[in-house]
Amino acid sequence: MKSTEANRFKKLYQRHLRLLKLQGKSQKTIDAYSRAVRRVSDHFDCCPDQLTPEQLETYFEELVDTHSWSTVKIDRTGLQFFWRHVLNRDWQWVNIIKPPKIHTIPDILTPAEIERLIGKTRKLRYRVFLLTTYSMGLRLEEALSLQVGDIDAGRKRVHIRRGKGHKDRLVPLPDLTLLALRELWRRHRHPT
Repeated sequence: MKSTEANRFKKLYQRHLRLLKLQGKSQKTIDAYSRAVRRVSDHFDCCPDQLTPEQLETYFEELVDTHSWSTVKIDRTGLQFFWRHVLNRDWQWVNIIKPPKIHTIPDILTPAEIERLIGKTRKLRYRVFLLTTYSMGLRLEEALSLQVGDIDAGRKRVHIRRGKGHKDRLVPLPDLTLLALRELWRRHRHPT
């Protein structure tokens, strides 16, 4: 890339990062979208603002062969953001690439299987962890970051902090889970 073009790319790239931050995108999204812009720039060895829809179609055709559909989708969205917000151009070729929709059914344990799993767990803290996670329908990260202060035994609810999408939510606390958490507290008295 020529030095003048490299300087133009650098300015556009910095604006891209700034706009992503100003729109409140998470750091993971900023990293992914900026990687998409860098990747297409490196691929063509030019500033992306000069690319034609035909070039991008070829680029995405190669990307589909070498990367996962999720990477292709993220790159497409990152470049779309770059075009709309940084270059102030209409994204006219939205349908260049559309990943196939794959609907998978998650593996769900039956109540009997969950009961057997918890029953076979020897250590109390692991048993309580599994019971808490399954009985309240928590995601792994939510269960791992649960604190003693998040449990409201009086109202029988638990405050889940910064769950999926960095959102807080309140979850009902089942009686059996409350008893198990109290038993664990009696034995360990760990503040967190």
